[in-house]
Amino acid sequence: MNRSAAIEVKGWCPGALRPMLSGDGLIVRVRPRSATLGLDELAALADAARRFGNGHIDLTRRANLQIRGVGEATLLQLHEVIARLGLLDDSPDGEAVRNVMINPLAGIDPAEVLDVRSIGGELAGLLVSEKSLRALPAKFAFIVDGGGILDLAEQRGDVRLAAIADGPDSAVTVGLETRVGVEWLGSSSPGAAAATAIETGLAFIGVAAREKRQRMRDLSREGLASIRSAIGPRLNALRENPRNADAPLIKRAGLIDLGAGRLAVGFAAPFGRVEANQFRMLADAMAAHGVREIRLSPWRALYAEVPSEQSGQSTLVAAASVGLIVDPGDPLLQIEACPGAPGCHSTSLDTRGDGRRLARLLPRFGFTGTIHVSGCAKGCAKSGTSDLVLVGVEGRYGIVRNGTAQDRPARHVSFSDLAADPGKIFHVNRGGRHD
Repeated sequence: MNRSAAIEVKGWCPGALRPMLSGDGLIVRVRPRSATLGLDELAALADAARRFGNGHIDLTRRANLQIRGVGEATLLQLHEVIARLGLLDDSPDGEAVRNVMINPLAGIDPAEVLDVRSIGGELAGLLVSEKSLRALPAKFAFIVDGGGILDLAEQRGDVRLAAIADGPDSAVTVGLETRVGVEWLGSSSPGAAAATAIETGLAFIGVAAREKRQRMRDLSREGLASIRSAIGPRLNALRENPRNADAPLIKRAGLIDLGAGRLAVGFAAPFGRVEANQFRMLADAMAAHGVREIRLSPWRALYAEVPSEQSGQSTLVAAASVGLIVDPGDPLLQIEACPGAPGCHSTSLDTRGDGRRLARLLPRFGFTGTIHVSGCAKGCAKSGTSDLVLVGVEGRYGIVRNGTAQDRPARHVSFSDLAADPGKIFHVNRGGRHD
């Protein structure tokens, strides 16, 4: 695909201490440790979103949550709540580099290769304490993948740690995200994995400064070779490669049998948007059914271990009653959409409304691929490839197939024209993917 013209990126990845102004007020991002929130923490954040924001909460692809519509006058009060929950960093710069993603079922899933919560926690701590790492770009991300039912193989990052063995021969592979996929450099012991990731980040800073690049995948071959030379001596030879992702997966909702007598539930928020009252009612219902905590995920879905099938089914009924998706076959799970107008000044398009209208059409045409509805070419809702992308340009949508919002559209249509003849964009082959 040819790339479209240079994209002006306004703003930054928001934090709690460095929020971002949007069309509906300040966006305040909360980064839970190990993507885990106790139900009391979930309830407190829901109450705070209602009191100090507009009640809208977004689940992000970094397994964080964002409280929207916060005013300048109420920001400090919101900070006090986040600090009481132990979720507020000491500085904006430290907060900005604490971009670590781990499996949402880490420590719960019997199928995981390794419980990586300790590695993820150590890595997050080192990122905050090592001041030289504050030169990392705000979007620079570390992925720590312990495997299991909800692995992170298709998630994009910059530095990847992936467990390949447990027990006496436990090992974690170290990889770099390049423009052609992950390059696995070697393996490390779990105890040394976080420190190795930090050294990789430091090596990137030196190369990126010379090449003026922001992501690992944008480095030249010479730049990647320099990082490889710096990290290689720390690593053991690879015994095996972790699983690589061939195509994006739609992660499961509903009751999940983890094996070994353990059960979990998953439920998704349409386009990642949850209202404060939904969260509050969900927290109360889960507590009544024996759930202790909830896990965030990069699929804008929430997961929780449940003590029994009965409690799991009751939890799913409660989640469905407040508008969350509990059916793994729901067409809304195929669609990513940014907030759109009026919450974002970058577009005049109702992207989420259009996304819902598209979802109602999908079963009729048998389209089972992924769709990204983006108000503009920044593609904030999804940076990776989708089977079909609708990207907003001057009140219309550009059509991109098997690409991203930054690719050059083949043509442009209004949504009304698209809805009048949707078959033109939903031509599919036998595998359910578009031709």
